[in-house]
Amino acid sequence: MDCYTANWDPLGEEAYYRKLDLYSMGWNLREDLRDCLVAAAPYGGPIALLKTKKEKSPSSRPPLEIYSASGVLLASIPWKNCPAVHLGWTTSEDLLCIQEDGSVLVYSLFCEFKRRFSMGNEVLQNHVLEAKVFHTEHGTGVAILTGAHRFTMATNVDHLKLRRLPQVPGLQKPPSCWTVLFQERETVILLAVGQDLYLLDNTTCSPVTLPGLSPHAGSYLRMAVSFTHRFLALFTDTGYIWMGNSNLKEKLGESTCEFRAPPKQMVWCTRSQSKQRAVVMAWDRHLLVAGNAEQCIQYSLDEDSYLVPELDGVRIFSRSTHEFLHEIPEASQEVFKIASMAPGALLLEAQKEYEKESQKADEYLREIKDQNLLPEAVEQCIKAASYEHEPEIQKSLLRAASFGKCFIDKFLPEKFVGTCRALRVLNAIRDYQIGIPLTFDQYKQLTTEVLLDRLVLRRLYPIAIKICEYLRLSEFQGISRILAHWACYKVQQKDKSDEEVAQAINQKLGDTPGISYSEIAARAYDCGRTELAIKLVEYEPQSGKQVPLLLRMKKSQLALDKAIESGDTDLVYTVVLQLKNDFGRGDFFMILQKQPVALSLYRQFCKYQELDTLKVLYNQDDNHQELGNFHVRTSYASDKQIDSRLASLQNAVDEYYKAKNEFAAKATEDQIKLLREQQRLQANFDKPYLDYSLHDTVYNLILDGHQKQAEQLYRDFKIPDKRFWRLKINALAEQGDWEELEKFSKAKKSPIGYLPFVEIGMKHRNRHEAKKYAPRVAPEQRVKAFILVGDLNQASEVAIERKNEAEMNLVLSKCTAAADATIAAKINHAKAQIGKK
Repeated sequence: MDCYTANWDPLGEEAYYRKLDLYSMGWNLREDLRDCLVAAAPYGGPIALLKTKKEKSPSSRPPLEIYSASGVLLASIPWKNCPAVHLGWTTSEDLLCIQEDGSVLVYSLFCEFKRRFSMGNEVLQNHVLEAKVFHTEHGTGVAILTGAHRFTMATNVDHLKLRRLPQVPGLQKPPSCWTVLFQERETVILLAVGQDLYLLDNTTCSPVTLPGLSPHAGSYLRMAVSFTHRFLALFTDTGYIWMGNSNLKEKLGESTCEFRAPPKQMVWCTRSQSKQRAVVMAWDRHLLVAGNAEQCIQYSLDEDSYLVPELDGVRIFSRSTHEFLHEIPEASQEVFKIASMAPGALLLEAQKEYEKESQKADEYLREIKDQNLLPEAVEQCIKAASYEHEPEIQKSLLRAASFGKCFIDKFLPEKFVGTCRALRVLNAIRDYQIGIPLTFDQYKQLTTEVLLDRLVLRRLYPIAIKICEYLRLSEFQGISRILAHWACYKVQQKDKSDEEVAQAINQKLGDTPGISYSEIAARAYDCGRTELAIKLVEYEPQSGKQVPLLLRMKKSQLALDKAIESGDTDLVYTVVLQLKNDFGRGDFFMILQKQPVALSLYRQFCKYQELDTLKVLYNQDDNHQELGNFHVRTSYASDKQIDSRLASLQNAVDEYYKAKNEFAAKATEDQIKLLREQQRLQANFDKPYLDYSLHDTVYNLILDGHQKQAEQLYRDFKIPDKRFWRLKINALAEQGDWEELEKFSKAKKSPIGYLPFVEIGMKHRNRHEAKKYAPRVAPEQRVKAFILVGDLNQASEVAIERKNEAEMNLVLSKCTAAADATIAAKINHAKAQIGKK
């Protein structure tokens, strides 16, 4: 750390830039980077190479190679497609290979082909001159410049929607440079033709003038948009560099350099709260860092290099090295700048002296505390540690922060602990074998969850699980997802038997919360390993996930077994209906015969949805009882004519006799007889009688005055006398035919007695008629009858005559003190006489 600032290069008065060595590349490339199409994913992502120089042998094909950021080969395949024009990475680290014919091939991190899409017929006809892959809040997009000098764009390759942008007036040759801008939630293209700039949106082509542009700027040769799409830089043929906001409304600065040839690459090197935003340009053997300052920083390059813009700097890799260029953060400047008296620098010195057991430690500490800057000193050391790549420097700074926080009351440890944990994770993934050189700021922007996803995508399961355990992430957040992905990867390996793979997966995963065996089984099925998928489905505890997958695999009978075991009728219905679609009727019914539960549920379904199928099922089973019931139900269909209904009921009679159910057969025959009689009555009297019950039919006939027909039904259907008498007296009373009622009561002795006559009279509020029948009521009910008609005197006479004390008490309870005093005295006297005896 004595020479810590040796590689600091000033840019302007306040900003410093430095290059950090990340890796010595281990890829041993046979060709220069200039002979390859190169694409490097941001956030320490992988590097893709595709050789463009033609081989001497026409049969040999250049390989498409994907490396980690440290140069470790991840995958390689021979390129057998049309010539590629451009490579780029999506935000999910899929590789986009844009070909001359406008088709875009999508590969995984391990060169596994995923899909293909086209950029349209116009691109196919005119071919691709240039292409760019860009990232916005909408997702990963692709912009194409065709041979007709027209632009076609798709802002999200996952939801492809092509846009053909307007033509630039008078454009006869390709623009000298162009880029994609993101302005006010709209994606546009900025292009340069000589000294003129044009902005293309969905409908218009507008000329653009940059604010504060030098009149001697010259023709535009290169453009660069910052990582966050906020800033834009342009390089001209006079060496002039203009820097401003990407909305083209504000100039941030300008610079000039000695180079006139266009740089191979130009990218922004900036960070949040940057003191001096800069643009980095690369030529064959020179690297230039230019900002809003008179002097630029120059680096010599020993090899062809490639620039990768990042959130807080620029990665620079060549055949042999991989470096990171960035602006020194303010906290690091305060702590490490020569002769710095910042509180963080003093705290770092105090901690060093403390380790040496020197009294100077106390002097430094007192100086900080006297200024009340100890919290700020700890904060500076923690921040500076987060920006460092060397573990030893990190430890030194964190020890200083730990030393200082011991002298602070109520120090909140969350930031210190969080930084320590984050740095330990970052140091682990920066390892050469893993090769993800994330910075602290990039890690915070990317989030732990996305980092874990990327480790899993690289199949680095052990380190991903260790990070989950170290950060104490919940099972669902981390480990379960990692294990599930591991299992999905395992099923793609075909060097082991299905049984071995299934057992290995189950032993590893067990009953881990959040694990879905059905998803793993689905991956196995997609890989063509159906038997393995079936074995894995057995481990799935949720039938609701088992059954749909088994149906997808055409294992309908197994799905039916699982659905029945679950006890979920909805699942059973789902499988049964799928079976019905998959098999012929005969085979379908044979399957159901072996599954009584499914057959029963299907019958219930057919009762409401498929009556004809229900009839077939009963016929197959020779179930005459249910067939009879079926014919009875169908006879009451609302759209059936009476003759069809009678035919259905006759079929029911035949089936009941076959089922030896004579009661049901006789009852159905009676129903047929009644329907025919009702049909005749309805025709004769032009009144609705159909579908009335026997009793309602008789009742309505009496109401309508058809006594003879009612009597005939009474005899034909052998209605019990008591039931018929009650029907008739109710109907006559409702009709108000009291004369006919009296005749009927005298026709012969009533089988129901005469109390019902009294009751029906009172029900219809005809006390006069009711009194006629009270004397005719049987002695044991006569008191009740007289009470009903309100004749308490007669009721008392009957009760005294019968010497029934209960009846006398009943009459007494109905008497009132004033009106019925005589009756009450008479009853009390009678009760006294009975008591003497």
